[in-house]
Amino acid sequence: MSELSLPAPVSLPNRLLRLYAGLALYGAAVALLIESRLGGSPWDVFHQGLTVHLGLSIGTWIILVGALVMLLWIPLRQKPGVGTLSNVLFLGLFADAALRLLPAPDPLAARWAFLLAGVVATAAATALYIGAGLGPGPRDGIMTGLVRLGLSIRLARTLIEVTVLAAGWLLGGTVGVGTVVFALAVGPLTQFFTPMLGLRHPAARS
Repeated sequence: MSELSLPAPVSLPNRLLRLYAGLALYGAAVALLIESRLGGSPWDVFHQGLTVHLGLSIGTWIILVGALVMLLWIPLRQKPGVGTLSNVLFLGLFADAALRLLPAPDPLAARWAFLLAGVVATAAATALYIGAGLGPGPRDGIMTGLVRLGLSIRLARTLIEVTVLAAGWLLGGTVGVGTVVFALAVGPLTQFFTPMLGLRHPAARS
C-alpha cells in the first residue's frame, strides 16, 4: 500500500467530484490570494515573476509551469494520473476565471479576509483533490514524492514553498506579508485537512 491512500474504497464518480471540486477551489484560492494584494502564495509569486518578464496571464503560467514541473517527477518515480493531467489542463483556467469574477477589495480588513480564506482554501483543496486518489497535481506530486522518501506532509510542503518563493522573488514577483503567512501556514493546514478530506498519512496512524 502506498504512503498516501484513500481510507476506504470510493466510487469513481465520487472521486471525480472530489478532484474537480478541489481544482475549482484551488483556482478560487489563487484568485483570493492575488486579489488580496498582500502577497500571493510562493507559486503565485513565481508565476507573477514570469508574467513580469514574459507576459501571459497567471492562469496560463500555471498551466505551462505545471507541465514543466512534471519533469521533476522522473527522479522521484512519481506516476501521473487523471488528476495530474486535469490539474495541468484546468487549474489555470479555474484561476483565470475566478480572477475575472472576484472583486479587488480596498479595505484592509477585507484584503486580510481574502488572504486568510485563500490560504485555508489552498490547503483544503490540496487534500481534497489528492484524496480523490486519481493522481496529485504536478506541484503536489513533488510533495507526495518527498513524503514517500520519509518526510512529513508538513515538512515536504513547507520546503517546496520556501524554495519556490525564493525563485519567484528573484524573478521579480511580489512578496508581502501574505506570502509569509502562506509559506508558514499551508503545510500544517494541509496536514490538518488530510484526514478530514480523504487522505491518510502513516505518521497519523496509531
